[in-house]
Amino acid sequence: MFTIAALYHFTRFEDPAALQGPLQEKCEALGIYGSLLIAKEGINGTISGSRDGIDAILAHLRSIPGCADLEHKESTASLPPFPRMKVKLKKEIVTMGQPDVDPKARVGHYVEAQDWNELILAPDVAVIDTRNDYEVGIGTFEGAIDPDTKSFREFPKWWEDNKDRFHNKRIAMFCTGGIRCEKSTNYLLSQGVEDVYHLKGGILKYLEDVPEADSKWDGECFVFDARVSVGHGLKKVRISFAMPVAARYYPLIKKTHNTNTVLPVTNVPMKPRQRTKIAFANGKSKFIWRGNAVSSIWLATTAIRCLHPARLARHLTAMAKTGSLQFPKHDHLDRRSSPNNRPKTPFVAVSALWRLR
Repeated sequence: MFTIAALYHFTRFEDPAALQGPLQEKCEALGIYGSLLIAKEGINGTISGSRDGIDAILAHLRSIPGCADLEHKESTASLPPFPRMKVKLKKEIVTMGQPDVDPKARVGHYVEAQDWNELILAPDVAVIDTRNDYEVGIGTFEGAIDPDTKSFREFPKWWEDNKDRFHNKRIAMFCTGGIRCEKSTNYLLSQGVEDVYHLKGGILKYLEDVPEADSKWDGECFVFDARVSVGHGLKKVRISFAMPVAARYYPLIKKTHNTNTVLPVTNVPMKPRQRTKIAFANGKSKFIWRGNAVSSIWLATTAIRCLHPARLARHLTAMAKTGSLQFPKHDHLDRRSSPNNRPKTPFVAVSALWRLR
C-alpha cells in the first residue's frame, strides 16, 4: 500500500534553487515519488511512498526554516500513483499571475469541513468553485458556480467580469486541497469584498471527514495523479473510457476526433526510439497515445485499474479484430512485429495487458 501526501505551505524562500537539489536527493533516498514545486512564495506538491518514507520526508520538510507549520492531507493507493520524483522551480507554487496577491498577509475565513454544509446552504452565500473546467466536469458541490476557467490564471478576469452578480453576497470558495483558495480569497479581499470564506483543507478534507450520507458533494474529485479521481473516504473511483475528464491534462493523449472520451494515463517522458502507439476507439471517437516502454506498462496497469479486467479484455480484443488497436514497427511488446505481421501484434498487447492484472 502506498501512502499519498498532498501538501502546500506559503513561506518566504530567499533562494529556492538552493533547496531543489538536496530535496530531490532526499526524496530519491527515501523512495519518494511525485512532484514538489518550489518558489519564493513557498512549496506545493503531492508525493507518495511507504509509510516510513512519507513520515521521514515530511519531517525533513518541516525542518526547513519557515516550514514548521506545514500541513498535509493523506490518502492511500494500492498501486504507485507517480512514475518518478521531480522537484521543480517555479515563479509561483500555484499560478494566478497576480504579483500583489500574498496569502501570508491575509486570507478569507477558514471553514472546517463539518461546518461547510451549513454555510453553503445559507441563502445569502454564493459558492464558487475555483478549479478548472475539466475538474468541475466530474464533480462539484451542489449549487456551486462554475467560472468555466481553463486555468487558475483566468480567475481574476472572470471575477472582474462577474463581480456585480455577487453584490451583498457572502462568498464561499473551495478547491481541491485549499491552495488556490488561499490566493483567490486574498485577491477578493484586495478587491473590496468583505465576507470571504473558504473550505479548510479543500475538497479532499471534506470527502475524508464528512459522511457520504450527509455530503453535499456531487460526483468525484479530480486529482493530479494516476488515480484520476477519488470519492468519499478518498477512495479510488472506478471510471470508464467515456468519462469527460481533461484530455488537455495528459499531453501524451492526442485527440483525433471530436469527443470527450479520454483514457487516463500518466505523463511519462518519451524516448524517440522507443515509441509505441495505441489507438483506443469508442464508436466514432478515437484517441492516440504515444509513449515509451515504461509508460506503456503504466498505461496498461492504469487501464486495468479503471475497468473490470474482463471488460477491458473484451474491449481490446474487439478492437484488435477490427484493426482499431495497432502498434508501429518499434513495438516493445513484440520486437518481431513489422508491417507484414501487424495483425499478430494487437493480440500480443491484449495478452500482455491481461497478465498485468
